[in-house]
Amino acid sequence: MFRDRLDAAEQLALRLEHLKGTYPLVLAIPRGGVPMGRYLADALEGELDVVLVRKIRAPGSPEFAIGAISEDGTMKLDAAASQFSQEAVEREAEQQRKLLEERRQRYSPVRPPIPPEGRVVVIVDDGSATGATMEAALKTLKGRTDRLIAALGVASPSAVARLEAIADEVVCLDAPQRFMAVGQFYADFGQVEEEEVMELLEE
Repeated sequence: MFRDRLDAAEQLALRLEHLKGTYPLVLAIPRGGVPMGRYLADALEGELDVVLVRKIRAPGSPEFAIGAISEDGTMKLDAAASQFSQEAVEREAEQQRKLLEERRQRYSPVRPPIPPEGRVVVIVDDGSATGATMEAALKTLKGRTDRLIAALGVASPSAVARLEAIADEVVCLDAPQRFMAVGQFYADFGQVEEEEVMELLEE
């Protein structure tokens, strides 16, 4: 459906054009959401920062997310997490928490976190299968912003429903019934490297 992340960002910018003049804070979920966030922040005449969250992976099945954790320690587990031992889940959560700390240490010298209080905030990602990562990001910001918007290129219908229960607005370009992976909807879905993230945040 999309050529690449920039194509999705251009389409999202059109859907969010009403935010021009509000000086929105665009918070991208690294790493895939950062190129999109850079474009949105520029197009909507706002600011760019990152919101740091990580998927909690199922023990033994790293491709299967059973929840997510944010850098402030907020953790949201799906019902599927009950299939695994509490010890195994906590061990995975701790590993992801450490990765978040390392990532913030890398990003903070470039740009300290921008306070979201009183701002129109747009959290952007290239897509979501379960909604867990975006949900964790939204919950980190809930109650601290003037308006909280989730923006995605593509997501499963269940993920969209999950996010609509939290965000003030969900803008998702497509929510196909036959959803297997985010990458299937992008012709070019190359990995975004840390160096690119750093450069985009410096612009």
